[in-house]
Amino acid sequence: MIRVEDLWRTYQMGDHALHALKAVDEVIESGEHVAIMGPSGSGKSTFLNVLGCLDSPTRGTYYLDGRDVAGLPDGELAEIRLRQIGFIFQSFHLVARLTAMQNVELPMIFAGVPAAERRARAARALEAVGLSDWSGHLSTELSGGQKQRVAIARATIMGPSLLLADEPTGNLDTHSGAQVLALLDELHRAGRTLIVVTHDPAVARRADRVLVMRDGEIVKRVAGASVTDLASLFDFGEPTP
Repeated sequence: MIRVEDLWRTYQMGDHALHALKAVDEVIESGEHVAIMGPSGSGKSTFLNVLGCLDSPTRGTYYLDGRDVAGLPDGELAEIRLRQIGFIFQSFHLVARLTAMQNVELPMIFAGVPAAERRARAARALEAVGLSDWSGHLSTELSGGQKQRVAIARATIMGPSLLLADEPTGNLDTHSGAQVLALLDELHRAGRTLIVVTHDPAVARRADRVLVMRDGEIVKRVAGASVTDLASLFDFGEPTP
């Protein structure tokens, strides 16, 4: 379970303090599928980075599975990222000089998994995303949809309980995007907590609930099935309790 209380992320820009997150309170239950939406600059990606222990809050608390991780040292945060959290980014973040299989193996190298086991697990992960025949290809030889499926295989290879996706279909065509969303749905059905930042109402509708952000705050909470278009969703009123 995720619980954040009075969460702030402030960046100092000379004499000016930029509050990317402001007093955010939220609970996300284990196994939930949550979408985060909002205009550009609303704090969506900052919130996701804090939840993923890629960034630390300026103040406030962040409980991940009952443990306050907000103030942990870098080494402990790195271990949490390796063991508990999988990341899927819009720009894939694959290593260009490595093959698809080698990219999937990377987290296991950091975890000290023996080479033979790494190869076997990576092969199974690539088979699960439909890319067994592409395991020896460099990432530069793959299409956008294939790159994202490799990224999903890499994100899940350590068996994380939490998956974080930042605009996972943003650089994909409609067909490739549908394949990626189907894979994410399957991973969620398998019991993982899934949090997705998106601008696409069709992606948000797949979530159990949607958190709408503006100016670093959560200003709406709605059921995913109720999302119709951005105009209605971004017609901001007062923040909901």
